[in-house]
Amino acid sequence: MSKKILIIGGTGFLGYHLAKKCISKKWDVTSVSINSPKTIRFLPKVKYVILDIIKKKHILKKIKSNYDYIVNLGGYVNHNEKLKTFQSHCNGSKNLIDFFLNKNIESFLQVGSCVEYGINKSPQNEKMSTKTKDLVSTYGKAKLLATNYLLKKNKTHNFPGNVIRLYSVYGPRQDFNRIIPIIIKGCLDNSNFPCSSGNQFRDFLYVDDAINAMIMCLKSKNLHGEIINIGYGRPKKVKKVINLIKKVINLGKPLFGKILMRKDEIHSLYPDIKKANKKLYWMPKVKFSEGIAKTINYYKKIL
Repeated sequence: MSKKILIIGGTGFLGYHLAKKCISKKWDVTSVSINSPKTIRFLPKVKYVILDIIKKKHILKKIKSNYDYIVNLGGYVNHNEKLKTFQSHCNGSKNLIDFFLNKNIESFLQVGSCVEYGINKSPQNEKMSTKTKDLVSTYGKAKLLATNYLLKKNKTHNFPGNVIRLYSVYGPRQDFNRIIPIIIKGCLDNSNFPCSSGNQFRDFLYVDDAINAMIMCLKSKNLHGEIINIGYGRPKKVKKVINLIKKVINLGKPLFGKILMRKDEIHSLYPDIKKANKKLYWMPKVKFSEGIAKTINYYKKIL
């Protein structure tokens, strides 16, 4: 029987890939966002609904159908706009949870972030606790408050929701405001492009693996009220990543050390993914070299 899924933020990078996967499964897909999709992320079989999740009236007016699954990928992407960031990632999430509280859905997936762990040392695991007052970024505070609200509703109302905390996801059709596309573009342009020293360690997960984890989480009938890390689980030194991309493309002039690390930046950031394996039977399948090759090939075609 075909499932009906509502993807909040369905016009974004992850939203596009999730929608495409759901279409391949012959699910009925509806996307919610504040803007229409870019040409590179438009899917003809998706129903696009324009609304602002910060505004409860918009949700009440425009979300009429019944859905089996809800995935919340929504939220303002420019984190320098602190008020909009907080309202969309925190208040918007609460509005959605409240709206679907008594709608008889099968699963609500809140897509969180590794920044919710704050300064907890890696490998970060789901038992680590953080207080919002200890988080530096507005985005991190908003995400953690949304997580706590969902877990509370699970306990008080048996709300069928889970939270996945993503690490650095990369792949085709990502905007040029993320580290992997920035590096690839700089190399393809054969330009001098500024970088940090590259001595920090980060976790990189190919988008197909992230989407598979989301699908498995939605379909897991006995899994509710959980936080689950989704990442590759084996960090890579950023400088090595930059040099690998440069080697594959055979172009590019990275200027290491031109961008200073923030004072609050964590040197080593990666997850413990044992819980994802135990609860979802999920493990990443795409090797970094394979994922990078696919991603580079995509950008070669559009640049």
